Amino acid sequence: MAMATRILAFSGSARRESLNRKFLAFAVQAARELGCEVSLLDLNEFDLPLYNGDLEDRDGLPANAAKLIGLIASHDALLVASPEYNSMMTPLLKNTIDWCSRGDSDPFPGRAAAVISASPGPFGGVRSMSHAQQLLLKLGCHVVPGQCALIHADKAFDGEGRLTDERAKKSARSLVAALARAAALPSG
Repeated sequence: MAMATRILAFSGSARRESLNRKFLAFAVQAARELGCEVSLLDLNEFDLPLYNGDLEDRDGLPANAAKLIGLIASHDALLVASPEYNSMMTPLLKNTIDWCSRGDSDPFPGRAAAVISASPGPFGGVRSMSHAQQLLLKLGCHVVPGQCALIHADKAFDGEGRLTDERAKKSARSLVAALARAAALPSG
């Protein structure tokens, strides 16, 4: 019996009521329905200083960066929600990825990755999603192509936080299925 694909999911938003966290929750459930084993992280629980090479030289890798590197390495794939701040990925997401790329054992090369985004605007965070995809690709991830952006996300959830946008549901399901397939491919 084949082992379930292990996906590490996290959002680059620190906000409790984040639209990206809500969208990610739907994508996580869709992955679980496909039989994937998903670990959902809250980056607020992994406080990291702003990356600084002098700080790294003086103090080494922060304990939370080492924990995150271990988590990434123990999963087959990454599912990342990339909120958009001024057309870019959030400082939280960029800083987390920067620290995680600094360990003795880089966890990114060969790992499958997919990026989603949600925004109240008409573009759904597609600009930040593109930046996050480029960064993960540069770090050696096998980035699942495609855009899974939730436009007008402030109107896409019901009172309980459930996604009601059928097009976004279909897009998220398709992306996580592609991520699961990509993670199952032999690397190297």
